[in-house]
Amino acid sequence: MSTALAAATIAAHAGPWAAGFGWVFFLIPLLWFVLIATMIFVVARGRRRAWAGGYGAPWSGGPDAESTLAERYARGDIDESEFRARLEVLRANRRR
Repeated sequence: MSTALAAATIAAHAGPWAAGFGWVFFLIPLLWFVLIATMIFVVARGRRRAWAGGYGAPWSGGPDAESTLAERYARGDIDESEFRARLEVLRANRRR
């Protein structure tokens, strides 16, 4: 009987927060929400940067074979017949 009276007295004076730490139960879901939102933001930002061309392949910036061949011909390393023969081979073996 005294337990019931004590519980009724505490509930009447303290209200629904009788335990005194009810605000913690509000902060825990809020913490999880912020954590998950931050993770989604970081992943989305990384994917957006990769999609926009921020992360290029390491071989994408170099000269292609035809421009290298043209440079060698311009420097005089190879003559015209060799240039044309190699250019024909390059164009025949190009990926389609």
